[in-house]
Amino acid sequence: MDLVAPLPVSLRQLQYVVAVADLGGFRKAADACHVSQPSLSAQIAQAEAALGVTVFERNRRQVRVSAAGHAIVAQARAVLVAAGDLVELGRQLADPFTGTLRIGVIPTISPYLLPEIAPALARAYPRLTIVWREDHTSGLVRQVNDGTLDAAVLALEADLGTLEHAPLMRDPFLLAAAPEHRLARPTRRARIQDLDDEGVLLLDDGHCFRDQALQLCARVGAREAGYRATSLATLVQMASAGRGVTLLPSIALPVENRRGQLVVREFTAPGPGRTIALAWRRGSALAASFTLLAAAMKRAVEAERPPAAMRSLHRAS
Repeated sequence: MDLVAPLPVSLRQLQYVVAVADLGGFRKAADACHVSQPSLSAQIAQAEAALGVTVFERNRRQVRVSAAGHAIVAQARAVLVAAGDLVELGRQLADPFTGTLRIGVIPTISPYLLPEIAPALARAYPRLTIVWREDHTSGLVRQVNDGTLDAAVLALEADLGTLEHAPLMRDPFLLAAAPEHRLARPTRRARIQDLDDEGVLLLDDGHCFRDQALQLCARVGAREAGYRATSLATLVQMASAGRGVTLLPSIALPVENRRGQLVVREFTAPGPGRTIALAWRRGSALAASFTLLAAAMKRAVEAERPPAAMRSLHRAS
């Protein structure tokens, strides 16, 4: 390839192509790109002519990506991500902790760790603005890969694909039940086998915490109770009403069991749990900065949740 020859398409044209593919129409894409629709349409037509491929099939009612266009859109995304990395590299070399970072976080982590992590990061990096976005794991992984997000706080036990990561903490799972439930009576630590033939309340599809709990239930013959919750708060309410036992991440305990409505038992070692980590796209220009950011997050978590205090909290509950 001649590196000095002019390229037939521009980054702006590729941005327009991806916007139309994502939004499903020229008008929506034009609004999102802050350009007139005729101008956007003309630029896409020029790109199609230069590439020799009809990327979009158009009619009066809809716009669809053509069979050949799917490959063009995928490559356009890759080019735009690489261009973004170039910009980020320049920013990192100047000062990696200024400007804005977009970081995702899953719903079973965000309400419990962000109140501790966000203020600590603001103190450590006062010129850095972090925009947090909550979503399920699959959505966050996709957004990190396509450059919509810079990084995400996730559980390593989920499918993270090729994302790189730095661990933040281990989050043990706890057995939680209403005081009158038979599994709330023993004072010893729970065993996974105690769940045999029990109805276990779980989160709805899409939560990686549900997938981990299902795997645990399958190992011991537990069954899913006839209710799926959209949040850990709802799981706690259903369990406290005697609808079944549930599993709780230990980080959620101070918030979700603050009234002591559930009896909570730790599992015998090695008990079930997850590893919470900061993950980013492989090859990201900000990889070194994310390692430092993860270290700051880890220090904040350890300062707020010393291991001895957590163990005492679990036993007291």
